[in-house]
Order: sequence, then structure tokens, then C-alpha cells
Amino acid sequence: MKQLSHIDGEGRARMVDVSGKPVQVRTAEAMGNITLSDETRELITQSLIKKGDVLTIAEIAGVQAAKRTSELIPLCHVLVTDQVDVSVKLTTTGAVAIAKVRCHGRTGAEMEALTGVSVALLTVYDMCKAVDKNMVISDVKLMHKEKI
Repeated sequence: MKQLSHIDGEGRARMVDVSGKPVQVRTAEAMGNITLSDETRELITQSLIKKGDVLTIAEIAGVQAAKRTSELIPLCHVLVTDQVDVSVKLTTTGAVAIAKVRCHGRTGAEMEALTGVSVALLTVYDMCKAVDKNMVISDVKLMHKEKI
């Protein structure tokens, strides 16, 4: 049976010691969706959402969030990111957010990618909540991670 890495032998939460791991290039990609009404998608397309350019602001928010993941997730390691790319695009049913993170570190970048996607989608939600009461954020997931 696998053991949870953030729990010590006495059942207490702890930060994992990664000091013995080698520094490697690590990448991760995550994605998620938000459903939007046809009206909301049209307002975004025409730049008529009062708070501003929804997709660009969501992308910037996602990048900022990925860079600050360790401040949001208590036992997450501080990573110096080499690259964070967040894209938010409209789809036929809403929008999709994709975050790609690259770093040199002793632990992976998946939490940063997942956080970037989550905050990008939350930003879309925040910016559109005045006009769309039925938005749903879903399917936030890690698509790929790799150490080189």
C-alpha cells in the first residue's frame, strides 16, 4: 500500500524533504474548463464585459498564481519557475484554460500548473458573474508532467 508523502509515521502533516533529490528540468501541463452561456461568450468576444479583457486578464492571473503556489498550498515547495504559460480560449460551450510550467528543481511543477489553471478559470468566473449565474468550472486536471 502506498504511503502519503506529506504524513509522517505518527500521522502528522509535514513538508517532504527533497534535499536528496537531484535538480532537474521539470515540466507540467494542466487544463480545465468553464461553461459559459452563449450571451457571455458573445460579450467576451466583443470585449463588452465591464471589468475588461476577460481572456487576457485570466491568463495573467493564472501566471501570477502559478508563481505563488507555495503561498497558497501549505506544504508545497517553493519553486523558481523558468517559464509559465497560461492560455484561455473560448470554446463552443465556454472556455478552456491550459497552463504549462517549466522549472529547474528537486520536485515537480504540477501544483503550479494546476494552480495556474484554477485561478485563470476563477478569474473568468469573477469577471463574468454579473452576467452569467450558471457558470461551472470543471475537469481541472494534470495532463502531463515530466522530468528531464
